[in-house]
Amino acid sequence: MSSGKCWRCIAHTSDIAKIKNSYRLTYSSYTSQQSTISFSTSTARLANPTSKGRSLNLRDGPPKRGARTTFTTKRKQRNETKGRPPAPGERKALRKRIVLSNTNALEVPGMQDLSAESMVDPNLQGRVIGISGPVLDQLRAMEAFKVSQGWGLFRRPGMLMRTETMEQAKQFKKMSKEGNQDTLRKVLVGERGSGKSTLLLQAMTMAFLKKWVVINIPEGQDLSMGHTEYGPAPGTFPTLYNQKVYTASLLMRIARANPVLSTLQISREHATLPIPLQANISLDRLALLGASDPDVAHPIFQALWTELTSQSTAEHRRPKLLITLDGLGHVSKNSAYMSATFKPIHAHELTVVDWFMSCLSGTQSLPNGGMVLAATSGSNQPTVPTLRFKLSELEAQQNPSLLVGQESPIQPFLTATSQQHNPMPQRKSFFKYDERVMECFTKGLEVQCLKGVSREEARALMEYWAKSGMMRSVVSEELVGEKWTISGGGVIGELERGCVRMRV
Repeated sequence: MSSGKCWRCIAHTSDIAKIKNSYRLTYSSYTSQQSTISFSTSTARLANPTSKGRSLNLRDGPPKRGARTTFTTKRKQRNETKGRPPAPGERKALRKRIVLSNTNALEVPGMQDLSAESMVDPNLQGRVIGISGPVLDQLRAMEAFKVSQGWGLFRRPGMLMRTETMEQAKQFKKMSKEGNQDTLRKVLVGERGSGKSTLLLQAMTMAFLKKWVVINIPEGQDLSMGHTEYGPAPGTFPTLYNQKVYTASLLMRIARANPVLSTLQISREHATLPIPLQANISLDRLALLGASDPDVAHPIFQALWTELTSQSTAEHRRPKLLITLDGLGHVSKNSAYMSATFKPIHAHELTVVDWFMSCLSGTQSLPNGGMVLAATSGSNQPTVPTLRFKLSELEAQQNPSLLVGQESPIQPFLTATSQQHNPMPQRKSFFKYDERVMECFTKGLEVQCLKGVSREEARALMEYWAKSGMMRSVVSEELVGEKWTISGGGVIGELERGCVRMRV
């Protein structure tokens, strides 16, 4: 609105103040009329929401540095009490914890322990036998028990003396004789839950009872999965790679699980070792020296192996050896490690794997005799076509009954049609096989395929579970036949799952 007075005629300051007041009143009345217009709600609805703690006046300038300019809702704080975080390695120790006793299970009356004299008793076949306390400590130190096995379901560990176990006991008795220097090399194969790892545990139990020295690699995957330190071994061509930390832990297991080493002393001078040794040091102290310092673990392991494989004399007696490995497929392919040229390192280029495969193939001999056992894994088996081909070839060569003979039902059809049946596995022409694996599995290596147990052995297991209170059904012939059939012909893992672990 225009002023009623002329600006040129204003001469006094009081007139100027009156004019400013008149303008202010006029503007306020105008804005109040605009805000109270009826049927007009679009201005209030389309206006931006005011931010918390800040005016929409543009004369305030831009927001201060670090201040929020967006509208956010305040989250509710949860009243959670944060406990102590797990220590390094605590979760792994809990995941790999082995429980060998269940105080809630019933004690099985009259359960006999396995001994060095009774292991070949034919009356023990088809019965569940216990393991004595000292041998249990040795097996635990050797990490022979598996987490997936049901040891923690019963009052005390027990094992079934199946047909394969009795045959193994007879081999131990034969090879434990004085002057017997034979070496048995065998690979255990079979489907998942057939008892391959348990048969290895039974072999270690018998070896401890016979005062043998046991060297066990509990899981081959630990060597090839890339979770341990590694480095090139000096003086090796082609280049081999050491795993210092794993070798130190292996020496610790050997020293703890074999008390017979405390009665043996070194018989040679090991001048190439990086540390000096006493002249009369025992073999268990030698192993503990390597276990305490990973930098010298590999040279000391070589010195210990040299002492164990030296010829036994009247002054320096040397026991027989049992060498076992579980998870053969993981050490028969490329590992997760990389070389300096960023090429995958084969598992046979690792020093521990190279040592074991040389013993399994017969390249490394055992002058005092012993056994070398390896087992494949059914639940965690990698795809290794070369290993599968060689094992099937060796099994077909050792078991002529698997080949088609004159008494085969399909032989008359083959003869009438002038066909020849060749059951031997044949190499594929356009497939590249791993020559490292092909060289390790020679003709002297035995392959034993584990299958299900018989009905009598399944009944003995079910009666043991019922006496322990883990199976509440009455063990009858009908129930035994039902569970034996459902478990795939007596596969122990499936039989235990259907009788003990499954609850309806």
